[in-house]
Amino acid sequence: MSSGPVETYEGVTDAADPGGNPMLEDLNRFYSAGDFGWIMTCTALVLLMVPGVGFFYSGLARRKSALALIWLALMSIAIVGFQWFFWGYSLAFSHTGSAYIGNLSNFGLMKTLAQPSVGSTKIPDLLFCLYQGMFAAITPALAIGACADRGRMLPALVFMFIWTTIVYDPLAYWTWNANGWSFKMGGLDFAGGTPVHISSGAAALAYSLMLGKRNGYSKVNGLPYRPHNVTHVVLGTVFLWVGWFGFNGGSALAANLRAVMACIVTHIAACVGGLTWVLLDYRLERKWSTVGFCSGAIAGLVAITPAAGYVPPWSAVIFGVVGGISCNFATKLKFLLGIDEALDVFAEHGVGGIVGNLLTGIFAADYIAALDGSSVIDGGWVNQNYIQLAYQLADSVAGFSYSFVMTCVILFLLNLVPGLSLRVDEHQEEIGLDDDQLGEFAYDYVEVTRSLDVIPGVTAPNSTAGSISGRDPEKQV
Repeated sequence: MSSGPVETYEGVTDAADPGGNPMLEDLNRFYSAGDFGWIMTCTALVLLMVPGVGFFYSGLARRKSALALIWLALMSIAIVGFQWFFWGYSLAFSHTGSAYIGNLSNFGLMKTLAQPSVGSTKIPDLLFCLYQGMFAAITPALAIGACADRGRMLPALVFMFIWTTIVYDPLAYWTWNANGWSFKMGGLDFAGGTPVHISSGAAALAYSLMLGKRNGYSKVNGLPYRPHNVTHVVLGTVFLWVGWFGFNGGSALAANLRAVMACIVTHIAACVGGLTWVLLDYRLERKWSTVGFCSGAIAGLVAITPAAGYVPPWSAVIFGVVGGISCNFATKLKFLLGIDEALDVFAEHGVGGIVGNLLTGIFAADYIAALDGSSVIDGGWVNQNYIQLAYQLADSVAGFSYSFVMTCVILFLLNLVPGLSLRVDEHQEEIGLDDDQLGEFAYDYVEVTRSLDVIPGVTAPNSTAGSISGRDPEKQV
């Protein structure tokens, strides 16, 4: 690609069109090599986040279902990757459509090549499709954490395809497509507060509700199992934190000052969110929690996501503090609601996304958006544009309600289909999803001693080859 001056695209716009004939002209001349390099790098970073979600969830969960959660995250990449090629991109980012959903003018990625994308004239349809496809892949991967300990794999895979089509694609269209109602209203969502985080949090809550409580669940204490592998939690957090630079920084859709600012506020919010959560937990336990820091960092990252390209650096501290506090206390909501939401996806992503959306309405600044050289916004309260908070609230309520209700409908209908019952039976739940659904295990050796230490009246066996119940130790919790 030439590094010379970029030519202005003068072809077909506002309709499905390949943007030119590569056999007759150089289609690269309309774009900057630097923008291409940055967005392709960010695409790889966002892809890295999906296994990061799997490791994060795996570490938080019980040992006997650890591998299943990693597997589901990886399957989300494959299933949504096909869905996005098939019709997902067209439904979300076609150049024409109604106020609620796109059309199939780009079905099978036809006429998707060099025409400037609906996201930005800086990059073509083909690159925008690749980048946004990673957003589509990570969203159901976040929601599917609700399957922990009791959700069958096959229905979860079918759910991913249907949910991405019926829920994610319309929400992405509302938010980021210039024809979408939220975009036209004036809602601000830089990198996915509603389409990614609020939608996945609402879906996880609905999935947990439809699956029902795990065996032994207490409304007061839940199932008081500690995260089985804190190292996995840390590893997942590292993947997510690094990937979030592509998630938020890449949403500037060009290599410019706005992308740099998005990366800076993302990092600050994560740091402050982690510190906030650690201090909140320390006041109760007088222990410095590694899991607490990781949870807080994710809360800060979620909160800053819709705001990253709109807010100044000093406000990122507020996003981290408010996001960390809100998500920390939101982990108690599942007990008030009586829903066994095992991995707190709703607390982290649903509540964190809502907090981020609302804070965007307060701290969005016109001069930050203008850092890309072209964007013009009215800003939020810092620009005396007080109606912006109402726009953000409307977008959040609509996104949460739509995702929650449609997830319940999809799962209800799936459960009626022979062979697609959502939940494993009691015996299968007892032996664990790894054994029952995969026939593979996260570990060859399962620790026994620590489990025995917490059970009154039980002494450890002389050999680690056995277990307190007489079953294969690889099938224990």
